[in-house]
Amino acid sequence: MEKIFNNTQVAFSLKNNRELNRAHFLFKMIGNPSLVKIGTSLTNFALNFHLPVEGIIRSTVFDHFCGGVSENDCLKVVDNMYTKRVSSVLDYSVEGKEEEAQFDAALEMTLKTIDFAKAKEAIPFAVFKPTGMGRIALYEKIGEKKELTEAEKTEWNRIVSRFETICKTAFEKDVMILIDAEESWMQEAADDLVTDMMRKYNKSKALIFNTLQMYRWDRLDYLKKLNEQAKAEGFHIGMKVVRGAYMEKEADRAKEKGYKNPICASKQATDDNYDACIAYMMENISTMAIFAGTHNELSSYKLMELMNQKGISKNDNRIWFGQLYGMSDNISYNLAENGYNVAKYLPFGPVRDVMPYLIRRAQENTSVAGQTGRELMLLETEKKRRKL
Repeated sequence: MEKIFNNTQVAFSLKNNRELNRAHFLFKMIGNPSLVKIGTSLTNFALNFHLPVEGIIRSTVFDHFCGGVSENDCLKVVDNMYTKRVSSVLDYSVEGKEEEAQFDAALEMTLKTIDFAKAKEAIPFAVFKPTGMGRIALYEKIGEKKELTEAEKTEWNRIVSRFETICKTAFEKDVMILIDAEESWMQEAADDLVTDMMRKYNKSKALIFNTLQMYRWDRLDYLKKLNEQAKAEGFHIGMKVVRGAYMEKEADRAKEKGYKNPICASKQATDDNYDACIAYMMENISTMAIFAGTHNELSSYKLMELMNQKGISKNDNRIWFGQLYGMSDNISYNLAENGYNVAKYLPFGPVRDVMPYLIRRAQENTSVAGQTGRELMLLETEKKRRKL
């Protein structure tokens, strides 16, 4: 397979010199764990005490990793990326809400992004988080098979209704919908709910996508069992396949509560698990669709090679590659340049509300081996090419 991800001219073709220098500065900062820790504390302090820092955040880390403060604010970025055939997934990245009014607001925002996806070719997917539609504690209680109170049953019915409203709307408008995975202790209830939606709306093709976090050692077995169910009941499976985002939290909780850590024993085991999942889905691609959410070059090449071996066209709508906005542009733009389906997750929301997402991105880049170093190397290569 031809190596395409080192072409920095293609990777950073949309960045002007100022934006390229800003990206280089940000990743230099993110590469220092001490600075990330201090910066996180100072940012949280400033926001909690309503100090006037939102403008600084907006012009630096926010604009690098986010599309805007509203869905309309994102359209300039959406249109700009699509000039290079890179699509967008509008991701309302407001986290940690616990009230019914906030869940209803997230529902309305998700429905609005479905409308955007229907209207714009550049937005092929909508997305939402299960905990955007209801309290994590309720998912957890259902997953543990505990008896619900009458009030909790009513509350759960509202969550089911929100899922149903979103998936029915996506089905009626023929828009693919990605449903994110979260912590393992709430995932079983979410999985069952998403499976119900697949059974109902994925009869002829995959429109409803669940998410598999492959740093969990049990996920491939889960997918194989789901495939048997799908064959028996006659529905298609849509899956976003990622490595995962809650590793430290998962390990800490498992240790605290005395159960087996659900996370793979090593990074290599996670990589192997991810690639095995993609290979399994490619063997069953006649009834499956893949959103390969990865910043890993080797895994991307492996999927490209499988597509080539099976004679599947690069732009087959059952196979998408996905990365986060502000990261791995060398993968996204070079894939798109070579004819593959690519979509960037484009987070948006008020600066203050999106900060938990931004902090997680910074921490993830600090902890993932090689990620920040690779970004810096590519940015420095492009700076040299431009003689900056």
